[in-house]
Amino acid sequence: MQLHQFRHSAFCEKVRLVLAAKGLDYSVVEVTPGVGQLELFRLSGQRQVPVLVDGSEVIADSTAIAHHLEQKHPLPALLPADPAERARVLLLEDWADTSLAAGARLALVQALASDPVLRAGLLPDATPGPLRQLVSSLPGGVMAGVGDTLTGLVGVQARQQLQSNLEQLAVLVTGRGYLVGETLSLADLAVVAQLSVLSFPSSAGAPLAGHGVSGVADHPLLQPLFQWRDGILAQLGRL
Repeated sequence: MQLHQFRHSAFCEKVRLVLAAKGLDYSVVEVTPGVGQLELFRLSGQRQVPVLVDGSEVIADSTAIAHHLEQKHPLPALLPADPAERARVLLLEDWADTSLAAGARLALVQALASDPVLRAGLLPDATPGPLRQLVSSLPGGVMAGVGDTLTGLVGVQARQQLQSNLEQLAVLVTGRGYLVGETLSLADLAVVAQLSVLSFPSSAGAPLAGHGVSGVADHPLLQPLFQWRDGILAQLGRL
């Protein structure tokens, strides 16, 4: 199998977590923004990652990929057999992929305005050194203006909603191994993937590992949530 990805995409991380949970081998194709997305369009009919090539099958979208892998490699199961638990897993996965993802994306983009480490670290690996240095050294005043514009467009309510959701999640996972039932599920993996762009785990590599969105990654009330996230990653051998 071959995974076409952006390394620091939460949705690509979700697919990597599913592959790890299933114990499946795969190779990675890092898509270069622009020209690489044109090649991806020829392959899959769309420009967004992730895309999984599994033999003659080409599957786009992280949820479609997860369901494909669940059907083809049913053990260990990531979707419960019990209908009520399965419904909870699918609802939580959808929430993570939509509402949580939108809040995490906004927080990350806003953080880029004031954090040169994030700006440089999120660039594609193939980015030339001089360009990487230029991006990381952009004047703080200019970048702060970009952040203010984004905040004005979407309002502070979205950031407040993200904070509230994360605090509720922290309460939900405290003392629990998994979000639904007693085994790992797709709900856990979808949530963990989004958390991993708010506070980057060791698997993100330098310089992002241990770094994150200020006010979220270092918030005292959210530490149980990131500890839970790290427990899931350790279980999958990805911490």
